[in-house]
Amino acid sequence: MNIHFLYGTETSTAEILCEDIEADLGDGFDTTVTSIGDIDPSDLDGETFYFVVTSTYGNGDLPMAAQPFFDKLDANKPDLTHVKFAIFGLGDMVFSETFAFGSKILMEKLVECGAKMVGERGIHDASSPDLPEDVAVPWAQEIMGLAKAQAA
Repeated sequence: MNIHFLYGTETSTAEILCEDIEADLGDGFDTTVTSIGDIDPSDLDGETFYFVVTSTYGNGDLPMAAQPFFDKLDANKPDLTHVKFAIFGLGDMVFSETFAFGSKILMEKLVECGAKMVGERGIHDASSPDLPEDVAVPWAQEIMGLAKAQAA
């Protein structure tokens, strides 16, 4: 299975989290980790499973690096019915009104373009005592089980 991790981050937390999930998955997968800002939505293919990990910036916005990807989705509305993805959001409940909105708005836009989301959106609260990887790795393991079952 091809797995492509796409991250949007201001402080590298989402990138590091992608690398942690990638390491936990072990061998047997062809994996790539890329900033989501370096990808054009029209390049997403149906042979790859996408893990999207993004933080929330400012007042519930996407990180600056993820904004061009979102803007292309919004402007071009590409047909992504062939794309399967899972999404994990980083946020802080101190900002409860916009908690993890970066992942929420990106998830909604991907689904609006026809992409199929596997599982529930994962979320980490920076105010919690849990480390992001302690939440994201078990979530990713569950997502992989669902993705494999759907592919069979």
